[in-house]
Formats: sequence, C-alpha cells, structure tokens
Amino acid sequence: MPIEPFKNDAPTDWEKTENREALNKNLEYVRSEFGKEYPLIIGGKEVLKEHKLASYNPAAHHETVGYMSQADKENLEEAITAAKNAYEHWGSLTFLERARYLFKASKIMQRRKSELIAWQIYEAGKNWAEADGEINEAIDFIEMYARQAIELMEGKDLVTLPGVENHLEYKPLGVGAIISPWNFPIAIVTGMTVSAIVTGNTVLLKPASLTPIIAAKFMEIMHEAGIPDGVINFVPGSSREIGDDLVTHRDINFISFTGSKEAGLHIDELAHKRIPNQRWIKRVIAEMGGKNGVIVDESADLDAAAEGIVTSAFGYQGQKCSAGSRAVVHENVYDEVVEKIVERMNHLHVGTGTENNPVGPVIDDKAFNKINEYIEIGNKEGELVFGGNSDNTEGYYITPAIFKDVQPDARIMKEEIFGPVLAICKVANFEEGIDVYNDTEFGLTGALYTNNREQITYARRKMECGNLFINGKCTGALVGVQPFGGYYMSGTGEKTGTIEYLTHFVQAKTVAENY
Repeated sequence: MPIEPFKNDAPTDWEKTENREALNKNLEYVRSEFGKEYPLIIGGKEVLKEHKLASYNPAAHHETVGYMSQADKENLEEAITAAKNAYEHWGSLTFLERARYLFKASKIMQRRKSELIAWQIYEAGKNWAEADGEINEAIDFIEMYARQAIELMEGKDLVTLPGVENHLEYKPLGVGAIISPWNFPIAIVTGMTVSAIVTGNTVLLKPASLTPIIAAKFMEIMHEAGIPDGVINFVPGSSREIGDDLVTHRDINFISFTGSKEAGLHIDELAHKRIPNQRWIKRVIAEMGGKNGVIVDESADLDAAAEGIVTSAFGYQGQKCSAGSRAVVHENVYDEVVEKIVERMNHLHVGTGTENNPVGPVIDDKAFNKINEYIEIGNKEGELVFGGNSDNTEGYYITPAIFKDVQPDARIMKEEIFGPVLAICKVANFEEGIDVYNDTEFGLTGALYTNNREQITYARRKMECGNLFINGKCTGALVGVQPFGGYYMSGTGEKTGTIEYLTHFVQAKTVAENY
C-alpha cells in the first residue's frame, strides 16, 4: 500500500458545536477517572508499586488526577533486561515494518484526541487551543518519523569501483533512555519515543513526575497499536532515586532528554564519564530551554509586533522553552509598542483551562514560588506596567507580569524564568537590538518584526538562535514546517521532525561486496 505524503494534523474547529460537546463529554469522563492508580510497564507487564506519587490538577490543587507507581533501581534492571531481549526481534525488523506500527498509533491518537485534550487540561493546566495543538504535534511526529524511517531503510548507494559494490546502511544503536518534560507531556513524549523505536531501538521511558498520567495514556496508545512487549518500558520515578543510574548504566547506549539546562548538563557530564567494561560511547540528544526574545524595529507593523509579543510571552503561561520572555524595542516606537502590549493584556483573562481561559495556572507550587521571586526581582529591575499579582488558594494562578525600562544586563533579561513574566528593553537602533538579543547563554528561538529587507538579511546572519521567525511570533513551530531545536545552552542542536534527527538513533555501516 503506497504511503501518502505527510500533511500536518488539522487543529480542532472549536466553532463547531459537535467539537465542543465532545470535549465537554470527555472532560466529564476524565474527571470520573480521577484518583486511579497507574503501574510501571516492564516487558509488557504491569507493575504496581507501594510507593506512588500523586499527580495534582494545577487549576485546583486539592484534586488528585491520579497516582503513579514509582520505579526503583531493581525495576530499572528489570526494564533494561526486557529492553535488551525485545531488541533482538525489534531491531531485526525493517524500517517499513516498524513504521507501520506508528501509522496505526497515529490513527488511535487521532481517534482519542478529544480525550487526550481533556487529560492535558486537567493535569497540565492547558486551555483548549494549547492542548489541541500539542496533540496535533504528537500526531505529526508519529507521521513524519514513520515516513522518514522508510527513507532511511534505503540507505545510500556509494561510488562503485570496478568489481566492487558499495552501500551504506543504517543499524539501530540498541537500548536507550527517554527522559521527557512536563510542559509538553504528550507531544515531546511521543516525538522522543517514536523517533527512537522506529529506527529499531528499544527504550526505557521516564516521564516527568508532574504529568505522568498523560504519559501513561501514551503507553495505552502504543499498546493498542501492537508495539511488542519490551520495546517501550515505562519507568516513572524520582530523578534522585533512579536518574543517574539510568543515564550511567552500561547497557544504555543513548539518552534522549528534554528539560532544564541544569539537568541536561548533569546528564551530559554523567554520560561521558567512562565506566568499567564500557563498549559504547553514549550519545546524548538534549533540548534544554531558552531565553528567547522578540526584536521590534521602527519600520515594523506595531500591531502585529504587539500581538506576537503577547502570544510568545504568555501562551501556556510562558511555560514553553520557546517562550518569548524579552521584547527589545527601537526607541522611536518604544512607548507605542508598550501601550499596545498592555492594551492586549486586558483581554487575556486568567482562569481554568476547562473554561478555555487564555491564561491558566502554572504547573505547581515550586513554579509558583519561583516565578513570584522573579516578579520581585523585576520590581527592582524595571517598572511594572501590568499584572504581577498571584493567588494559590485554589490553583497556582499568576497574572502575567510586564516590566518596562529593563536594562539589557538585568536578571529578568538574561535568566530563564519559565513563567508569565515579560521584560521590555529600549534600544537606540536595530544593531543594538540584535546585540541585546544575543547576550544570553541560550540560542533557541527569536523573532524580528521589521519591514526593512537589509535588516532581515542581517538578522539571518547575526541572530544566534536555532529558530528565527521574521514578522511572526517565536513560539508554535510546526513539525516539517519549522524544524525545532537550538544550540549553545539550549541543546545539542538536533532539529526535531527531520531525517537528520533520526540519524542520531542509528549507526552507519558500509558494506563493500566484491564480485
């Protein structure tokens, strides 16, 4: 059967009554599932543990979404053994055979889309559009990686010498670890996991402790798609308890990680320390966040720029590695841009995702406290022109904070906050704006609003980021449209959703046959 060309999954049309009714029905269903216990899955077997971790609804933190069993070191050993055993068969399949499992998983995820949106609203605190967009991305990853794996199957024909046929082919690495974040608990879990398994590897999946129930739903989908036992082993657990052992284990050949800079650097350091009887040099694929910004030139469409700044800064409460938490604005239009930003904020109501409010809760009390600390810092480093108040009586709610007249070297201009805080800085000219933008340790996303072609050309060369958006917001990269990934302290540079990304999970083997 021919494989159809890739097409991005379509967003849900919330204007249609049937879509709203379906979501409301699933919100009721998911709520009826609150408080259930979820097991580890090792070699296809469910393992319920006495030690469980509660997952709470950040919009109403007295509500327990579910209880997740916690893996210990013994469970890790069992999971690695199961993954090694499963690899013998799974790694011997063709790329096409493995891709067909993914195509089936995509159909299941599409069918369960409304339910998955409901889980995200409750466990991750997302609104309808943010949750919907994440399911779209997860489906896109499955569809794209399946097609690209089929391309890898062909390998490469090399220069043929007289009497010698040369060919390059790709082989899987073996057993790997997937360590995923809480802020995209289905899209990134899906992308990281399916990219590794479609290339023939088997994995241990350790989801984030704050959103493990959504990851368990991913496991349900993979099981329904028929992924063989042991190919994905589900080992949620404390990073303190099992994290280092997972990374340093002799039989783990690669680690795919998305999360904080501190955790990513720790993993990279551990992975590259030599261990006894080591055969593989471990590969680390890491995405670690950013301190992204939007530059506005005096020639820009100021309404579009203000809209892009607000969306980039406060989409999903600023809890995206791509969030644009800095606005760098030309002095000639500075006051007008600030005014337009504040004006738009009056329409961003704060409240629950179930009611589809534009701004929902931050993820937990730790994030709530840390963001409030940065707001206090902002009060010393700039002038608060909007928001900044908070209330955690029922949920972890923070009204987005906007500070103007912030200096380029201020902490809120340079440090990743991971919350709804925007710093606005004034610059005398476009080139100074680029310099201010580049003055961080990160290099993930950036945006430039200008109608000057020379400045666009300059920014292409000089703005140091993996994803640059011209006259558009710096969040919301689409699979296959804007391959995502940065460098410097934002990560190891891989672009998700590309065939080059898949090559990180394989080894190249050259075969020369004399005839």
